Parts: sequence; structure tokens; C-alpha cells
Amino acid sequence: MKIALVSAAVLTLLCCGGTIVAAIVSPPPATETENKAAKAAPTISAADEPTTAPASDPPRSTTPTPSAAVTPGAVSAPVVDTRTVKEKQKINYQTRTVKDSSLRKGTRKVTTRGVPGVRTVTYEITLTDGVQTAKKLIGSQITKAPITQVVRVGTKQERQCDPNYSGCVPIASDVDCAGGSGNGPAYVQGPVRVIGSDIYDLDRDGDGIGCDD
Repeated sequence: MKIALVSAAVLTLLCCGGTIVAAIVSPPPATETENKAAKAAPTISAADEPTTAPASDPPRSTTPTPSAAVTPGAVSAPVVDTRTVKEKQKINYQTRTVKDSSLRKGTRKVTTRGVPGVRTVTYEITLTDGVQTAKKLIGSQITKAPITQVVRVGTKQERQCDPNYSGCVPIASDVDCAGGSGNGPAYVQGPVRVIGSDIYDLDRDGDGIGCDD
């Protein structure tokens, strides 16, 4: 075992007429064992210090959030809607009858043809959950007036002739020749030809021609 030698330096100071002796002792040199231990110790730098990994954000939930909580057993309020609608309705035309003496009796002739009119009505309807629950009339207007139909009816009397004569001899209880002595009630202006039975005794001379006098 080696013994470390301690060297000392003697420093003599003069102070206040006395003498002070001080010894300065230097540290002993490091032994070989201490030098080896210093070399073997690893040096840790700031770059070699372990780093702490940053904390990651927690995962986000993908569960959708309901917009509104539904109370079990709750009944939703009905949806009520009100709107205005228009409808067209037919207006029947009227018929007017006019007597016409220029037409044969019993004859009917349409001189003005009737045309139906149009009425526009406005309703306010109420729908509850899409089903009509009310209907209220709020307006009515004639948008096209009807045209009255005009019918002419004949009143002209047609002369009826007896088939026993050629030339019109009226049919009556009795017929006489006009201008003669007979008292009618009906008269005929001759001559007329007898083609059947001379029921009115118009051919008095029997030549087949009546009222030829």
C-alpha cells in the first residue's frame, strides 16, 4: 500500500511586529482506483434524458345525440291545415216558348239554342292529419251566364179535306156550295170532283162534278 505524501509550503508573514507561520496543504493526488472509477461512470447529457410521451386525446363518442327526448306513451298533437279551393258548377238554361201563326199547328221549332252557364264557388276546407274535416262556402260568382232556349210553336190551322172529293171539301157536319141556298155550317167553292160518295150532295145533276152551277 502506497502512502500519499503531503507536501507543505511554509509561508512566513510579518504582521504587527510578530511572525505568523502558516502551512498550505495541497490535496493528495488521486489514486489509480479512483481514476478508474471516474472513467467507468457514464456521462448523462440533457439529450439522453428520457422524454415523456404526450398524452393523446380521449376517443370521441360516435353515438348520435337524439334531437328530442320522446316520452313513452305521449300522443302527438294533430296537424291542422286550412286552405281555399274553387269549384265550377253547371247552371242549367231555361226554355221559353213562343207561339208562331206561320207554323202549322203542333209544330215546334228551336230558333235559339240554349247554352248552360257556369258558376264558380269558393270553399274554405280544413284538413286534420291530411283528412278533410270541414268545408265552408265563402263565395259564389256566375262566371258565364246561361243562354235561354227559344222554341216557336205553330198555331196555324191546317184545312182538313174530305177524301170523297178531289179538291178540298172541308170535313163538317154539313157542307154546301158557296153562294147557294144551303145553310152550312161549312161551304165549298166549286167545282169539285166526286171521287167517292157524295155525302154532302154537292153533285145534284149527277155528272160527277159538284158545285158547278
